[in-house]
Amino acid sequence: MTDRFQIAVDPVAEPAAMVAGPNVRFTVLTSRLIRLEHSPNGQFEDRASQAFWHRRQPVPPFEVNRLGDRIELVTEHLTLRYAFDPRGFTPKSLSIELTGSGGAWRFGERDHGNLLGTTRTLDGAHGEIRLERGLMSRSGWSVVDDSTSPVFDDTGWLTTHRPGVDLYFFGYGHDYTQCLKDFVRVSGSVPLIPRFVLGNWWSRYWEYTQDELTEVVLDFERNQVPLSVCIVDMDWHVTQTGNSSSGWTGYTWNRELFPNPEAFIRWLHARGLKTALNLHPAEGVHPHESLYEAMARALGHDPESREPVAFDIADRRFAEAYFDLLHHPFEAQGVDFWWIDWQQGERTRLTGLDPLWWLNHLHFDDLGRDGKKRPFIFSRWGGLGNHRYPIGFSGDTHVSWETLAFQPYFTATAANVGYGWWSHDIGGHQRGIEDAELYARWVQYGAFSPIVRLHSTKNPYHDRRPWSWDAETFRVAREAMQLRHALIPYLYTTARRNHIEGLPPILPMYYLHPECDEAYRCPAQYAFGTELIAAPFTSPRDPDTRLSKQTVWLPPGDWFDFFTGEHFEGGRWHTLYGELHDVPVFAKAGAIVALGPRVGWGGVDAPLELHLHVFPGADNRFELYEDDGKTTAYRQGHYALTAFSQTWAVSSLEFQIAPVKGDRLAAPDKRAYAFSFKGIRDPGRAEVCVDGEAREIDRLYAARRPYRAERGERAERGAVGL
Repeated sequence: MTDRFQIAVDPVAEPAAMVAGPNVRFTVLTSRLIRLEHSPNGQFEDRASQAFWHRRQPVPPFEVNRLGDRIELVTEHLTLRYAFDPRGFTPKSLSIELTGSGGAWRFGERDHGNLLGTTRTLDGAHGEIRLERGLMSRSGWSVVDDSTSPVFDDTGWLTTHRPGVDLYFFGYGHDYTQCLKDFVRVSGSVPLIPRFVLGNWWSRYWEYTQDELTEVVLDFERNQVPLSVCIVDMDWHVTQTGNSSSGWTGYTWNRELFPNPEAFIRWLHARGLKTALNLHPAEGVHPHESLYEAMARALGHDPESREPVAFDIADRRFAEAYFDLLHHPFEAQGVDFWWIDWQQGERTRLTGLDPLWWLNHLHFDDLGRDGKKRPFIFSRWGGLGNHRYPIGFSGDTHVSWETLAFQPYFTATAANVGYGWWSHDIGGHQRGIEDAELYARWVQYGAFSPIVRLHSTKNPYHDRRPWSWDAETFRVAREAMQLRHALIPYLYTTARRNHIEGLPPILPMYYLHPECDEAYRCPAQYAFGTELIAAPFTSPRDPDTRLSKQTVWLPPGDWFDFFTGEHFEGGRWHTLYGELHDVPVFAKAGAIVALGPRVGWGGVDAPLELHLHVFPGADNRFELYEDDGKTTAYRQGHYALTAFSQTWAVSSLEFQIAPVKGDRLAAPDKRAYAFSFKGIRDPGRAEVCVDGEAREIDRLYAARRPYRAERGERAERGAVGL
């Protein structure tokens, strides 16, 4: 038996963190997170489960008081009380009180204040859908039932959980940020995604020929729409099988459409693009496949029987052959990652195992098998713990304003289970009515969402190419996609924060202000990284005024329109109106936002020029993170940090760029900077010093209109825009 599926876990808690009683065990993971176990035979589960991998945590201070068959466990934040009951945990035998808040929980109590999490898929969604429960609750507590989750054996394969009750009590009050940080400490960190993931993606369910898809990519270049990823949907493989297979599952190139796939992938790579192939593995391997005979022999089947090899991802031998024979050869041809499509059902031979979750885990682990390549997958949400396997494919939504309006809330709320990297079909997937305004607004939302992926179903009336619309829609969509490309440096720094601290790139407003009722009543907006709030227009504009409307709550403090620098007072609601090119995005006082070039390709390399957007009103510091964007070398310290800081006074602002720290090879040796100081009425006097020496300013100007690429207001290198 091999250990190729071995994972790095530390599941056994410190003995000092455990408090035992008759058939029960309580483990203090943090002062606000306690594991609650009851075992009918007194044997407890110490193996890692799907969601909880690292129970060995520093032991927080706590006290234990015993009186007969009663246990009282007191931490800084919680008081647990348990009275022995032969039935185990009951509402009378087990309770936990939250210190200071007056909140309390009894076993079996329903969490009515839960703020929800996410869901498996948006397939068929036309507006709002029901979401699963999350870790955050206005009740001040939440409970995760891990009793039936499969657990990992010593070789990294899954097996059944020991019988009994296995709960995790999160008693964090309204400290949602700390709750999320502690969850990823115990569950496992969010991987640092490759840099190219943050650029624009092209995908379409369409029977492209190799030449046609080449032309699509060239059209992006000709129209100055940046692109980083080109996905090949399911028609890359043979779909007319001549046997019992429906054609959805396939592992054989369709040579009529792609006569030379290796050359096509090399061509994409030469242009700086990454690519993925679509998978629907549920139907196994049928005899029409070029790899059928090898797969059958590997699993002990007689290939002469021509019987299909059934999909069985819970079987170790099948999983080994599945990767070695069906996937590694394509990766050798240059396939960068896999799009794991379809749900594969909900059951396997192993009780409690969701095959989708297991596929996500195995594919992620396998793609990083050399220890150098930074792995990630593209698949649907498989349940708690799936934050370790970005990116999420949200599924086949309807083309409608209702669907678009739901997606900002849906994406931000997924932070409540640590899942920060949802990718939506920008423009909608199917049905509905195509609408130029709806398309433009969806692309604008995409620019301020985790992943931007244009996609639609196999319908000639669904077209996601920006230039296939009228001139105004094309201009607006191109501007949004160019802005997204420019945002990569800012977003990549945010991705690193997600990896280190567990905080997703997009957060609901109540993470910032959990005690403000208003923060729970603005689902159409969200924090976008550390500096910005986004509230894209998601409803059609008024037919008479031709203006869109959005109502935004800005937290206490000073806020500025990201594009124009217009000042907004915080601590109140604002009703905004905008034309088609407008997007409501707000920068906090003191914000520093680093943008790269708007026009480019790929998105892997750190840019040679940065445009720093600087906002007045407060002191601030932003540390830009850079590395090679694709390997695991950052784990050995091969990354660079560039700190930008400003000191604000009533009539002056001092801005500094510190020398690069860390591995200087991870950042460009020379870099040009353009500055836009927003929200300043009178430019007055400006001075620039480099290493203590005064330097001339190439250009000093007062911008009267928002910075927009197509309006010709591009800042010169070294310019200071006020």
